Amino acid sequence: MSSFAAFCRRNCLYLAWFVSIVAVAGSLYLSEVLKYEPCKLCWFQRIFMYPQLFLLGIATYRGDKRIIPYVLPLSLIGGSISIFHYAEQKIPALSRVASCTVGVPCNTDYLNFFGFITIPLLALIAFALIAILLWTGRKENDADPEQ
Repeated sequence: MSSFAAFCRRNCLYLAWFVSIVAVAGSLYLSEVLKYEPCKLCWFQRIFMYPQLFLLGIATYRGDKRIIPYVLPLSLIGGSISIFHYAEQKIPALSRVASCTVGVPCNTDYLNFFGFITIPLLALIAFALIAILLWTGRKENDADPEQ
């Protein structure tokens, strides 16, 4: 096993918690500082990201990897919502079929760096990183001498 993979396996809770801190801080910065009003799908993504901050923080403090089966579904469901939200922003026909009817339209791009980096894509990256890190660290590796 490479040293990077061993590092990720050993520190999966710390790394996943750090990703959740950055995601929640970014979300709050966009809505509270820049005053970007979240759409309905953004709220659903927040519902699945915000608890991870606390769950992973407590698990990291305790060094308890038993939280992984409970947090991993939050990332997978939140990531699925992010995929749908990103598709709704980038595929105009999809936004007509399943559009948001209340508040800010879900196909509104507040950020659009390089023509493809939007808020739902950033959320998807965070959910995917957390899921990959937790999946990597879900089992102890008995063959790893550094553990």
